[in-house]
Amino acid sequence: MSREVKFIKKIDWLSILIYFLLVGIGWINIYSASVTDASTGFLDMNELYGKQLVFIITSVILIILILSIEAKFYERFSSIIYIAGLLSLLGVVIFGKNINGATSWYAIGSFTLQPSEFAKAATVLALAKFLSDIQTNINNFKHQLIAFAIILTPPVLIMLQPDAGSAMVYMAFFFVMYREGLPAIYLWIGLTLVLLFIITLKLGLIITIILSLVIGLACIFIFFRKQLKRQRRTSLAITSLIAAISFILAVNYIFYNVFQQHHRDRFTLVLGLEKDPVKLEKMRKTFGFNTNQSEIAIGSGGFKGKGWLKGTRTRGDFVPEQDTDYIFTTVGEEWGFIGSFVVIFLFVTLLLRILSRAEQQKNKFSRVYGYSVAAILFFHFAINIGMVIGLFPTVGIPLPFFSYGGSGLWGFTILLFIFIKLDANRINEW
Repeated sequence: MSREVKFIKKIDWLSILIYFLLVGIGWINIYSASVTDASTGFLDMNELYGKQLVFIITSVILIILILSIEAKFYERFSSIIYIAGLLSLLGVVIFGKNINGATSWYAIGSFTLQPSEFAKAATVLALAKFLSDIQTNINNFKHQLIAFAIILTPPVLIMLQPDAGSAMVYMAFFFVMYREGLPAIYLWIGLTLVLLFIITLKLGLIITIILSLVIGLACIFIFFRKQLKRQRRTSLAITSLIAAISFILAVNYIFYNVFQQHHRDRFTLVLGLEKDPVKLEKMRKTFGFNTNQSEIAIGSGGFKGKGWLKGTRTRGDFVPEQDTDYIFTTVGEEWGFIGSFVVIFLFVTLLLRILSRAEQQKNKFSRVYGYSVAAILFFHFAINIGMVIGLFPTVGIPLPFFSYGGSGLWGFTILLFIFIKLDANRINEW
């Protein structure tokens, strides 16, 4: 049996089928959300659905290219690909085009390219390469710092654009690190910082510091009383409290100097920080408008939906960004609960499939890469769906394979099909 035949047999065709189903269903809904009376056909390049169809066709070419490249190429050249990704992020800050307040795109005539979508795959390759190195010990503090630097450098550059939504996605890598043996204390530290940030904004500096002192001391002396000697326990308590109080004191600076105004407005709305009822109601109408319209559109679809091209709120253009971040509202209105369930089922099946295939890999590079792909897709999927149904504030995270955009579709395609290539070649058997 030839090598090509063996390769074709080992390809995960189920994942490829789900990919094309999601892309196809996504295009159908992009068409519904963007078609106008002046549209002339499916390939009308003046309309978003026409452009997206071209992006889909080029994605097929991209898939063929990815699968034709030798699998070992991705491991051997991961560092070079990562450096190229960082340079593209740095370059867009200097030479990029500003759209909606963010300098996140390279503009070549009417064509734009968003490098942050490709930087995810580059970071996955670099992290997988580092963690799979035989000399890497994830419990070694120096190695942990190197891994953190690989993960955090891209979002730092992305925040210069600024694009908080794309930067947030890199939090998904810490779950991969945990799976590979990173001590759980780091996840607890991250969760604690998020809680301190929210509590400080909600309750103020003084109350948060007092709560931190009381709860922190109680946790250290109750949970670590037997594990640590008295001297070390005292040292840990002092160090932890100094770090926590320093972070609490920095919250207001971060909130007012790092976050953009629209980010602050959404936090203010979600946390109810505005005390003036008149201003609060105005903010609900202004900054909560997208979510409110999204919830109404999805709720109006009922069980079966209103039917394709029959969504009144979709056709009436009530929901902003409905072809990108809020594309799922079209599914909810026109296809109802049944259509929404099908889309969610496909995403969940794909995620479980990737995790299952990753778990089967004996080669650590392939395993880490697979878990990273699943983590990024899950983060996008969970945040986007949560955003359109009102569980999370709007952060500008697209739905993978579904939302309009060539950079997003190509970036997710590269991310997924590199893993399909690695899995099909069974690098662990070489």
